[in-house]
Amino acid sequence: MPLVAHNDLPSFARLQREGLLVLPTGRAMHQHIRELHIGLLNMMPDKALEATERQFFRLVGESNPIAQFFVHPFSLPELERSAQGREHVDKYYESFEQIQEKGLDALIITGATPMDPELSNEPFWEPLIKVIDWAAGHVTSTLCSCLTTHAVMQFRYGQQRIPQPHKIWGVFPHRVVDASHPLVGDVNSRFHVPHSRWNAVTREQFDAAGLRVLVESKDIGVHLATSPDGLRFVFCQGHPEYDTVSLLKEYKREVLRFIAGELEQYPPMPDNYFGVQQKAIFEEFAWRLHRARAAGEEPPEFPEQLVAGALDNTWHDTAEAVIANWIGLVYQVTHRERHLPFMEGIDPENPLGLEPLRPASDPARRDDDA
Repeated sequence: MPLVAHNDLPSFARLQREGLLVLPTGRAMHQHIRELHIGLLNMMPDKALEATERQFFRLVGESNPIAQFFVHPFSLPELERSAQGREHVDKYYESFEQIQEKGLDALIITGATPMDPELSNEPFWEPLIKVIDWAAGHVTSTLCSCLTTHAVMQFRYGQQRIPQPHKIWGVFPHRVVDASHPLVGDVNSRFHVPHSRWNAVTREQFDAAGLRVLVESKDIGVHLATSPDGLRFVFCQGHPEYDTVSLLKEYKREVLRFIAGELEQYPPMPDNYFGVQQKAIFEEFAWRLHRARAAGEEPPEFPEQLVAGALDNTWHDTAEAVIANWIGLVYQVTHRERHLPFMEGIDPENPLGLEPLRPASDPARRDDDA
């Protein structure tokens, strides 16, 4: 929760310049303490549906020990699902119409598994645009994950994602490039983030769209950015919500696809994820697998259990801190009524009172980001 600047102590101004959220007394007096209602548009396929629920629920639930959160999952009927997946959605999820009627304070939109290189050909394209357009006018802040970031960059900012020659897959180091933004206030200046994608939106594209880039990797580009106002939309290209074993399970899935003949080449391991011992285990497994295939024998069992317990998680604490900051910012400016995005006196074009964003061509901005 934020500090309240109840006098003219210079430290309040100094902390605020450093990115800490400090409320003036007048604004603090007009806040109403209440629960927050957060939507989760879950577009993941059936195999990842419930795991994705838990990952985002966990991040939200860990973000603040005081506030109470009501998380409202919903999906899009246009997404293809099995009978079991459809039953889960029908039983536990709300409809978008119910979400619209009751309103939300914040919204999280997951990634999805695309079936077409062109996102606008996906069955979820038009329904997703409808959700985004509604959120832009009715929700305090919307957090977009991975593919949703690419979709919003395309249909709201005219920036088409760029296919990559190799999959961006693994755990990569990042650094904060705009420490003045309260979304990254008091988080590690350098931290790791998992990624799993074949496409990218570049720093140049984020700059061309006039967005605020907050976190970047010299290896794989932008991870975290916001809309020009600093809050209405938050964009992630990575997967900070991932569990420790998420990439392991993805690797297993790819190996099993190779065994089933769905892939021609044996899949590479995720970058910067497995340790020396884990790599050795998988190299031995690959050798045994190729030998078994050559001999016409049954493939060996994938050594998941030998590896899972020894994996390190180098991203969750920072992910939790960023989500906590995001929830805190929403809490400070959202209206008491769920169907209204901002309390009285908040400027929707600059709800956090941030300094204007300098143009990407401004040398001073590049110096700050260096």
